[in-house]
Parts: sequence; structure tokens; C-alpha cells
Amino acid sequence: MTDDVSASRARSRGSLARVRSFLAERGLEGGLVAFDDRSTKTCELAAEAVGCEVGQIVKSLVFVADETRPVLALVAGDRRGDTGAIAKLVGAKSVHFADADTVRAATGYAIGGVSPYDLPSELTVLVDDSLERFEVVYTAAGTPSSMVRVNRPVLFDLVGGTVARISR
Repeated sequence: MTDDVSASRARSRGSLARVRSFLAERGLEGGLVAFDDRSTKTCELAAEAVGCEVGQIVKSLVFVADETRPVLALVAGDRRGDTGAIAKLVGAKSVHFADADTVRAATGYAIGGVSPYDLPSELTVLVDDSLERFEVVYTAAGTPSSMVRVNRPVLFDLVGGTVARISR
């Protein structure tokens, strides 16, 4: 195993432990599911792994507003983030997807496992109102092979973001 692969796996284990600790402090660790042999990196793979609708998968998408400010958008798996709506909500002239380094710097997680838990308090969080269709949703748990099953109202309380139409 190369040093890069070893370092990546160690970071993933650290991210999963971070999410597990966050959930345990709130009595929610029972919703954490980690797979040894399944990827949850895409919405379709995640939905298949946990046996739910694709829309119940919560994508954690990081955008950059006005070239400087990261914004986390939690979007239903069957929708696409609407950069125009996001820009309007955060009062920005422009919004675009963040690169991998910006995602890690803003959230502490790598692309493919960005969890909405244990985030820096200064990070702006927006929540797609289309998630209100579901009572139970599934978020990333810090790695591309782990998920958290959570009641949607609990998720909304935990992330404390602004709920709005941010998808198409």
C-alpha cells in the first residue's frame, strides 16, 4: 500500500470517528451505518446500500460564494443544487462548486464523504426544502462507505441551516 493510500484511509477513519463522536454525544449513534464492501459515494449507490429512495439521500455540496466564502448546501439526492438560488440567499454575485482542497478546508471532510455534522460554526449551511418530503433521510458519515439514518426534523435541528428552495 502506498503512503498516499494509507494516509487517505487514516483520514477516513478519523472522519468516521468524528461523526460517530458527534452522534454519540447526542444519543444518535444508532443511526450510523458503515459498510466494509459497499460504496455510498453516489446517491444511487447510497440509496441501494440502505434501501431507500434516491431523494432521501442528502448530498452535502460545497459551493464558493463570490470567490471567497464557502457555503454548504444540503440537497436531496434526486435534485441538483441551484447556484442562482444559493447566490441570492447568501447575497452573492456568483456561486460555483468548490474544489477538493476548499471542501476539506471548509468542512474537514473529503469529497465523497462530506458530513453535515461537526462543522465549523462560521460555515453557512443551506438546506433544500424538498427534503421535507421525507420523514427519514440519510447523510454521509465522513467516508465514501458510511451513512447516517436520521429523522429529517432532527437533521434540520442538528445542522441549524436555513431551509429554502435551493434545488432544481
